[in-house]
Amino acid sequence: MAEAVLGHPAAAPGLSVPFTGPDAAHRGIGYEGVAVAYKGTTVLADFTLAVRPGEIMALIGPSGSGKTTALRVTAGFVRPIRGRVHIGGRDVTDLPPYARSIGMVVQNYALFPHMPAYENVAFGLRARRALEATIREQVAACLRMVGMESFAKRYPRELSGGQQQRVAIARALAIRPQVLLLDEPLSALDAQIRLTMLEELSRLHRSLPTLTVIYVTHDQTEALTLADRIGIMRDGRLVALGDCQGLYRRPPNRFAAEFLGRANLLPVTVEAEDAASGLARVRFGAVSLMVRRNPEVTAGQAALLCIRPHDLRLDPPGPSANSLAASVSEVRWKGDLHDVGFEIDEHRLRLTAAPLRAPPEAGALVNFYFAPEDATLIPEERRG
Repeated sequence: MAEAVLGHPAAAPGLSVPFTGPDAAHRGIGYEGVAVAYKGTTVLADFTLAVRPGEIMALIGPSGSGKTTALRVTAGFVRPIRGRVHIGGRDVTDLPPYARSIGMVVQNYALFPHMPAYENVAFGLRARRALEATIREQVAACLRMVGMESFAKRYPRELSGGQQQRVAIARALAIRPQVLLLDEPLSALDAQIRLTMLEELSRLHRSLPTLTVIYVTHDQTEALTLADRIGIMRDGRLVALGDCQGLYRRPPNRFAAEFLGRANLLPVTVEAEDAASGLARVRFGAVSLMVRRNPEVTAGQAALLCIRPHDLRLDPPGPSANSLAASVSEVRWKGDLHDVGFEIDEHRLRLTAAPLRAPPEAGALVNFYFAPEDATLIPEERRG
């Protein structure tokens, strides 16, 4: 059973913002150079991050990337070998979980099977020796908040997966934590219930705007749907951080581009830049293209051109659109969209669009188009 207590955070646009200084007391959750090792193997390295008060921060990454370890460090279940953790300006690195003001929900619900929903939600309050009148009031309020007030007398075995997860969330909120930690909370649910629960979590946060949430998931759709900002983890390190749209539209590196949504990546060389227009001219093979400028990539450098599948078109989106010729490798109809695969100079690309009345046939040679502002440069060279 994972239940504890945490804090509040404030601004940090980059990856390496130390959680110190005169305004630290106004921040929510801060990690300063946190490192964790198991049996000599480092699983979290130099983790530095400031989470703003009242925001939903999603930590995503593949298995073994360190995201759950970061969450467990926050909760106090794992002690770092170095670095500090702050909550609401208070150093909690050496405090036990129950002293951190956090609520935590895990993927397998962790409800007590011998207790009805009411007693599960009341458990944390009883452990804190709250008055019975307070318990009744807060349990009723939390069950009502998650739409489970009419199921208070039911045992976990009598509830569906989605209902059990709602009870687990109510239990975490009953102790009125500063921070709610969610560790893959929807992974055990089927697709439709997962979508419903995402909507419920979003509604819940709107009703509790001061609650800071850290949401750990490997599901990019969950992160993009729910979070205010996303941190992408790889090999125990934070490799990208930003607001959802910015990180999706302008990924800082290849890993972020490929992990957060599907990405078409082409190796290019930057030929010229125009700071006034915000565009750059790049060369892909023999073709010159106009794309969004990246200040980190200068003329003469190799880079990756990133275009999201939904930004490709079979018709020009405007007079300044870029054009490339490619061979159609496959066409898939998926009900609400068409997925078209292309091959160009041994590179594979994908286009997704609303159902096409006359989709191209496999093997056909076609032109596809994209607007300059929809193409992003990534300052990484082509993999050898």
